[in-house]
Amino acid sequence: MNNTSPTEIWFLTGSQHLYGPETLKQVAANSEHIVRALNKSKLIPLKLVYKPVLKTPEEIRQACLDANHEPACAGLILWMHTFSPSKMWIGGLTQLAKPFLHLHTQFNRDLPWEKIDMDFMNLNQAAHGDREAGFIHTRLRLNRKVVVGHWSDTEVQDRIAAWMRSARAWHDWQGAKFARIGDNMRQVAVTDGNKVSAEIKFGFSVNTYGIGDVVGYVNAVSDSSVSLLCAEYEQCYNVTKSLRKGQNRHASLRDAARIELGLRAFLEEGNFKGFTDTFEDLHGLKQLPGLAVQRLMADGYGFAGEGDWKTAALVRAMKIIADGLPGGVSFMEDYTYHLAPNKHQVLGAHMLEICESIASGKPSIEIHPLGIGGKEDPVRSVFTAPAGSAINASLIDLGNRFRFLVNEVKVVKPTQPLPKLPVARALWECAPDFKTACAAWIYAGGAHHTGFGYSVTTEHIENLADIAGVELAIIDKKTDLRGFRQNLRNNEIYYHLASGLGAI
Repeated sequence: MNNTSPTEIWFLTGSQHLYGPETLKQVAANSEHIVRALNKSKLIPLKLVYKPVLKTPEEIRQACLDANHEPACAGLILWMHTFSPSKMWIGGLTQLAKPFLHLHTQFNRDLPWEKIDMDFMNLNQAAHGDREAGFIHTRLRLNRKVVVGHWSDTEVQDRIAAWMRSARAWHDWQGAKFARIGDNMRQVAVTDGNKVSAEIKFGFSVNTYGIGDVVGYVNAVSDSSVSLLCAEYEQCYNVTKSLRKGQNRHASLRDAARIELGLRAFLEEGNFKGFTDTFEDLHGLKQLPGLAVQRLMADGYGFAGEGDWKTAALVRAMKIIADGLPGGVSFMEDYTYHLAPNKHQVLGAHMLEICESIASGKPSIEIHPLGIGGKEDPVRSVFTAPAGSAINASLIDLGNRFRFLVNEVKVVKPTQPLPKLPVARALWECAPDFKTACAAWIYAGGAHHTGFGYSVTTEHIENLADIAGVELAIIDKKTDLRGFRQNLRNNEIYYHLASGLGAI
């Protein structure tokens, strides 16, 4: 994964001096044991860092301030081993700028029925200690994830892991830079938005760069570097004969390689985590970047076409979430439909830029006319995405707020070949059904561009939305269109008022 830094989660345990040094010593030992065990679990994606037991308001406040100032800390897990009076946490939680998960667990799994005494009861008070903590979190109107169950339970570890991945994506967004190469596709609304509001809400910045800024890097690429990359293409892909070395279209493959190397250099020098471009602004480039974008996305860059910076940022977040999991993440577009009775399907694709991380098998590299953009025929990799469960997600600017939108889908294998379709593609069926899903998507104002992912789940996006304090609309197998529309209406009121609900 490109342009990432070490990320960790801190484990904070609450208690108090009331119980005496021996109990506090045992609390610390138990907490360290849990941290060690979770760090050994194959389910947990990030390093968990044990911190000393917190017993006073001063210790709590300092721990929260330390977390704020530690660049590697992406968030906290809080657990009240004993009863930790929650007024002690106000000073720290009101200063905390990192997301947190509240783990409602206890050290022992089973009650020691024959040996249980008051010493045991005083030590193991999470049953009501965490309720005390939950009250102050709610009183302070704090967004958080609550996970309940024994820490050794794999389902509990799955929930912790899902939150960790979302927290890592949020952490990656903070201070992230996205390059908008050129401007928005002319007259299009949904791909545009308020970049200032987005930076305030999400922490990433978007700034525009002229295509000439990229062209300078492209022109500086050496012929020898182009030759090496073309050789890599021929080794890693099924390159169509006309593009191979010594054939009549090989110059186009070299042009594509030069664009990739130049664009990569531009992004690396600018420390960008994602980018957009538009086919309406390609001055100085021989072809629309196709293969270059596909390969850069596979390396972890967020991308969306036609100036759609919101989707580029979302794709980057989804790639961070999915890092280390099977299945890929790509920029996607609902392109056209198959509307046979009882078999409504969506064919997802784009002009060129679908990430090869979702390819089934070895992609081919081909060259075909594009028909728009007024440039030479662009080179691209062509493949079909594999069958499996996936999601389509959209990040929408509604003017007064942002909304995440998710549709759960089932990717299927095409029943017939697509010999003349010269782009990468995915075919899917929407939950709960095509008509309900599409109507709900349109009612919610969802974009035609999406982030598409196999291993990213609705829960991951829900966690991210909670961390950001942003509305989430979900279209899944339970969706009822009447109820979905009413939830959208209710959310108009809630999110209008929520910004004014402070802790008083």
